[in-house]
Amino acid sequence: MRSRWSLAIAGLILILAGGVLAYFTQTSGGIQIRDVRFAGAKGNIMSALLYIPPNATAQTPAPGILAVHGYINSRETQDGFAIEFARRGYVVLDLDQTGHGYSDGPAFANGFGGPDGLAHLRSLDIVDKSNIGLEGHSMGGWTVLAAAAAMPNDYKSMVLEGSSTGKPFAAEGTASWPRNVALVFAQYEEFSTLMWGVDLARDVTQSPKLWALFGTQGAVEPGKVYGDIAQGTARVLYTPAITHPAEHISHEAIGYSLDWFAKTLQGGTPRPSDDQIWFRKEIGTLVALIGFVALLLGVFDGLLEAPVFSHLRLPEIADGTMPAPVASGGRRWTIALVLSAFIPALTYYPAFAIGGTFVTPSAYLPQGITNQILVWAILNGLITLALMPFAPKRASRSGIIGPSILIALATVIVGYAALLLADLVFKIDFRFWIVALKLMNAKQFLIFLIYLVPFTAFFVIALHVLHRNFSTMGTGRGALYLTNILALTLGFIVLEVLQYGTLWLTGKLFNPLPDPGFVPLSTIVAIQFVPLLAICAIVATFTWRRTGSSLPGALICGLFVTWYIVAGTATQAAF
Repeated sequence: MRSRWSLAIAGLILILAGGVLAYFTQTSGGIQIRDVRFAGAKGNIMSALLYIPPNATAQTPAPGILAVHGYINSRETQDGFAIEFARRGYVVLDLDQTGHGYSDGPAFANGFGGPDGLAHLRSLDIVDKSNIGLEGHSMGGWTVLAAAAAMPNDYKSMVLEGSSTGKPFAAEGTASWPRNVALVFAQYEEFSTLMWGVDLARDVTQSPKLWALFGTQGAVEPGKVYGDIAQGTARVLYTPAITHPAEHISHEAIGYSLDWFAKTLQGGTPRPSDDQIWFRKEIGTLVALIGFVALLLGVFDGLLEAPVFSHLRLPEIADGTMPAPVASGGRRWTIALVLSAFIPALTYYPAFAIGGTFVTPSAYLPQGITNQILVWAILNGLITLALMPFAPKRASRSGIIGPSILIALATVIVGYAALLLADLVFKIDFRFWIVALKLMNAKQFLIFLIYLVPFTAFFVIALHVLHRNFSTMGTGRGALYLTNILALTLGFIVLEVLQYGTLWLTGKLFNPLPDPGFVPLSTIVAIQFVPLLAICAIVATFTWRRTGSSLPGALICGLFVTWYIVAGTATQAAF
């Protein structure tokens, strides 16, 4: 029994170790973090993390910064910025946009939540209201621009990370509005056309829209400060050699924002911009995420010892490993691997385009990105069903549906409880970069129930065929795990390598669709498919080796992935 639970114990140790590292990083130097809720002007409830440095008191107010994430992210995505701002004596309100995280929806409403966030920051007695900065990444830039438009005299400077003034969602920039702007725009930015009307991000210095903001009639020189800080007309452009999502996790991008606020806000704590510790928190929450996966596997393994789940176990297994049936290989195996890996990637952009066009957010399906993923899952589920007769036959197990449902629910509930405790004790979620597993609020849980059945159905079909194709091989345990991981992820790995290789060589992503609008965002979303599907492959292989059935693993993956998607994206329709 002790060995059966050893993996779960190891998972808990990793969660604890990662949580401790993350907590002491984000509270370095006596910083306090509070999970706050406040009412917006229209009665909507907004969510944020409030970082309070020790120098900020009602008697000695400190400068404040409103920090805002981009589309389909959440407040924790800006942790790197928030931690470093707070270490320099700024009070930071790290906001969930409307319809994101735990802020009321729908997304895009009420200036993305920017005016409400700035009003709340200004209401705090520990904030020096004459020294307030605004920082936003991507759509978060439009959020802080909405705040600046609504309250033009209530902030002093701003940093736009991978964002822009003007259409489609902000007021046009001029030489005098917004006040004191630093623009960080990556050389390999995926949204250059949308943001600044240039085909290649490296040509942003030639954008007439940018010239209007800088008050020039020619190319903008990166690193040069235009205008006057005292007059509120200062502008500067930084062009790090990174991509749009990399701006979240870039010492260089964060350093530029630190330099700009040091120049434009007064009252902060002097500290070199290259003195940054935030990445330790990323490592901590990554360790916790790995621990979460280990915990799921360990809990499943331990629960198999319970009498209620005894029928799931394969009694002929003495050492915890599956016996190797007659190996299937050769040409048939190769074809199965190629089809399994590359059909999901080849159908990815068309499915997302169909979902974005025809399955728009509604009261019944309120999340746009989730709808696009749903269309992809349904399409690939149908293709897999059509190919199923060509997969090798395997003996099926009877009487395991009920126990499989119970053990999957119990396993995921334990994992959810671990995240809940990590949030309560360490004020973290489980994440690395844009890959993040968050708790659900009450509305998100109801949305989760809507999407759970179709996503779970996809995994039931996909993992059944996966095991029929590859889990009959007379190979070692490591080879089996690797094969299943590659079968689920290789196509997306190749897709991302091709896209970002093309971006690096030409300055643009390649466009497989008539409408290029779907490509940049869809390509960034696809990055998450690689770790998510790899986790599913590990869970599926682990559970199959202990039960001889694909069903328990498929149910765990359906629960986990639906939870991950619903809690981590935006809700665009009222719900």
